[in-house]
Amino acid sequence: MDILKNIKEKLPPEITDAMFEGANIVLYTNNENFFKQGEGRIREVVEEIKKRIELRADQKILLDKEKAEQEVRKIVPEEAEITNLHFDFHRSVVIIEAKKPGMVIGKQGSILEEIKKKTLWSPQIQRSPAIKSQITENIREVLYDNNNYRRKFLNSIGEKIYREWNPEKSEEWIRITFLGGARQVGRSCILLQTPNSKVLLDCGIDVAAQGANKFPYLNVPEFNINDLDAVIITHGHLDHVGLLPYLYKMGYKGPVYMTAPTRDIAALLSLDFIGVAYKQAAQPLFNSTNIKEMVKHSICLNYNEVTDVASDVRLTFYNSGHVLGGAMIHLNIGNGAHNLLYAGDYKYSRTRLLDPAITNFPRVETVITESTYGSKNDVLPPRKETEAKFLQMVKETIEKKGKVLIPELGLGHAQETLLRVEEAIRQGDLPKVPMYIDGMIWDIDAIHTAYPDFLSNKVKSQVFQDNNPFISDIFTRVGSPQERKKVIEGGPCIIIATSGMLVGGASVEYLKNLAENKNNLMILSCYQGPGSIGRQIQDGEREVLIEDEDGKRKIEIKMRIEMLTGLSPHAGRNELLAFFNNMRPKPKRIIVNHGEVSKSLDLASALYKLNRVETNVPRTLETLRLR
Repeated sequence: MDILKNIKEKLPPEITDAMFEGANIVLYTNNENFFKQGEGRIREVVEEIKKRIELRADQKILLDKEKAEQEVRKIVPEEAEITNLHFDFHRSVVIIEAKKPGMVIGKQGSILEEIKKKTLWSPQIQRSPAIKSQITENIREVLYDNNNYRRKFLNSIGEKIYREWNPEKSEEWIRITFLGGARQVGRSCILLQTPNSKVLLDCGIDVAAQGANKFPYLNVPEFNINDLDAVIITHGHLDHVGLLPYLYKMGYKGPVYMTAPTRDIAALLSLDFIGVAYKQAAQPLFNSTNIKEMVKHSICLNYNEVTDVASDVRLTFYNSGHVLGGAMIHLNIGNGAHNLLYAGDYKYSRTRLLDPAITNFPRVETVITESTYGSKNDVLPPRKETEAKFLQMVKETIEKKGKVLIPELGLGHAQETLLRVEEAIRQGDLPKVPMYIDGMIWDIDAIHTAYPDFLSNKVKSQVFQDNNPFISDIFTRVGSPQERKKVIEGGPCIIIATSGMLVGGASVEYLKNLAENKNNLMILSCYQGPGSIGRQIQDGEREVLIEDEDGKRKIEIKMRIEMLTGLSPHAGRNELLAFFNNMRPKPKRIIVNHGEVSKSLDLASALYKLNRVETNVPRTLETLRLR
């Protein structure tokens, strides 16, 4: 079925061209009147074919770029603070970057409509980060510099999707293979297959593992990189996205679907991954060119936005409550033949940063759930109680003139801690001591300021009211070994540094220098992978071997060590059970992964007893038939 030809036949001859932008359809017209008044006719066709269609002006009738820029700046109020205008001539689109995008949009889109009518360019809006973000700027430059390539690439995806598109067809079979992440935390990677499609869900690494156990099994007969229709990523943590640039190194040229914050964070963490490899005198798995390819081939979606990713697979992202831009993947397979929810990592309670995970879906037959804290012993204490304990320990340490070290995951965990400490110091619950941020956390904070729409309503409104908690004067960035030395030699302070498991990074440097002073405190509040230094210390080891310039050296741990589990961005045992209790509709099958063996089995048993629903705990390389 030639869907573009079909659409053009339903519309007047003023339509000069029709193209795909992924699963969306873009029509071009060289008739100014039809461009301004033809939306009603377009809506009629949308109603009939149930696909998203956008009408744009043909390049021939666009206002000259210089005149268009003058017009845009005249129409948009100065208070919107436009920081950049980019004209994508190939797509007849003007991208307006501004500090206050709402003022560019206007009431019910009135300003955008005026820009469109006066210039004939189709405006798209992007927020400028409140903290200058080099990574976000670089990503946008890569996309702008390759806009002609992107146009052809997006069109080719649409051609592939619609070549075999048949809304009447139902799938004969659907199956999933766990290439990683089954009965373990790390290297999440699932291959979904139907007779028509192959889609990869996440492609992570196990940061705490050694050798081949670090990576998903991509050398199995079922997996052929040339047959992949799409890759879909839940969120930016390395155990879900760390191997993605490697796919592009190995020749993958297809799309990767994720939210915009996940794309920016994935690029940042991938660059850091290369840096860590060089510091450890190891050959990195991929290079910055491969990361650029990942960005060039990314298709970003908002929550609740529906798109086709293959001829028989339709994707919707839902808020997972885990980290900025983190998403649960809902797949409608074979025109409703089967609905799969891959929840990824999620949090089913409100945090400082995010609203809780969504539990209402149009249809769901199968759910794949995490079980990081799935055992009956993983009942997390109430957040308020844990936060009070956290503040008490920090206060005691500062009173003893000690330093507080908090090794953090750069994404999610760290921002929660920053907001908690910032509020406590501002309200006088903690003495005003320096709070140092080391590692990638500052850059990830900057990405948070670029995408406040993905944050909780409370934080979002703070950002919109120019009361941005991420740019508080309480925070000081540490950006060099010299600055780090001053922090170590200075007085009482709070240090937040990556990595959270003490596997390389700034946190290890601080541990080396602070571990032997009993007045200091280290708070471990995120998941510690087996084999990591963090796990060794959590398990009671008081002597650990740490890589140094001269090889491994033994560090004696005399500082106070505290483990706080109530601050995790993962759902605890009660939240996992509550998620399924409140989920609508009820699934017919629950598949448990992303947890140590005992936790996965324990959670599966509890879910079976409570919901009387089939549960599975697959092993890595196991294939399950969904239909």
